[in-house]
Amino acid sequence: MSDPARDFAPLIDRLDALFDRLEAVLPVPLPATDWLASAFRWRTRGGRGWLEAVKQPHRIRFEDLQGVEDQKQRIAQNTRQFVAKRSANNVLLTGARGTGKSSLVKAVFNQFAHRGLRLIEVDKDELVHLPDVVDLIAGRRERFIIFCDDLSFESGEPGYKAMKSILDGSITGMPDNLLVYATSNRRHLMPEKMSENLEAKHDADGDIHPGETTEEKVSLSERFGLWLSFYPFGQDHYLEICAHWLAEFGVPADKIEAARGEALQWSLMRGSRSGRVAWQFARDYAGRHGGKPPRTPAKK
Repeated sequence: MSDPARDFAPLIDRLDALFDRLEAVLPVPLPATDWLASAFRWRTRGGRGWLEAVKQPHRIRFEDLQGVEDQKQRIAQNTRQFVAKRSANNVLLTGARGTGKSSLVKAVFNQFAHRGLRLIEVDKDELVHLPDVVDLIAGRRERFIIFCDDLSFESGEPGYKAMKSILDGSITGMPDNLLVYATSNRRHLMPEKMSENLEAKHDADGDIHPGETTEEKVSLSERFGLWLSFYPFGQDHYLEICAHWLAEFGVPADKIEAARGEALQWSLMRGSRSGRVAWQFARDYAGRHGGKPPRTPAKK
């Protein structure tokens, strides 16, 4: 009498081998979206993407940003309209490095997260997946801001057309629960070359009209309804920011006043006076003089 287990052993071995081959070919299931999170990053694997929850978002406060009062007021009002389900604009923040552009977007998120605002960070290299991001969030009750930091493009980059299409050039349109906030060191988001001036044309009245290349570059930035400009800091402004962060690190007032000379030397060594440089100086100074890390803003 034959043994069934022994008779089926070769078939079972073949099935196991077949399953192993199938697992190697079939795509790995993507992680499910944790919609309870308030901040996300767009991640990709094998040409497919998902929203990865950020466990500890950077909680910067509006009051931590010094010398940009007009920019704070304008972006706060725009975001207030958005979370209230009223009309609002996509925002482009441009200007000098380290002047608070990305920090302002994070502060906006921190200010309005308790009202249903959600932040999705999408790297420039992942912008081709913007239609997938839109499909995921369309129809949800939360209000989403897609955050693109340090945005710039070279000619022919695929992300350029994807961004342009999402803003207002697609037949599907932009969902009501989504805005784009982007930061850049370039107003027109693409490098400008001297040769482009040769494309300019004159009409019969002597007016100058930019060439097609220039028009193409300007067309993307014009799709942002609100432009916020940031400028290099003067010495007094820089020292005020240093003093703010030194106080946040727990440095006593007398030591803050005494640190002015070191703060200026620090900026000279870095070749820049900016909010980022001021924060880095305060962090170093407080660490050398027994200061404490600044308190983490309470979650709202």
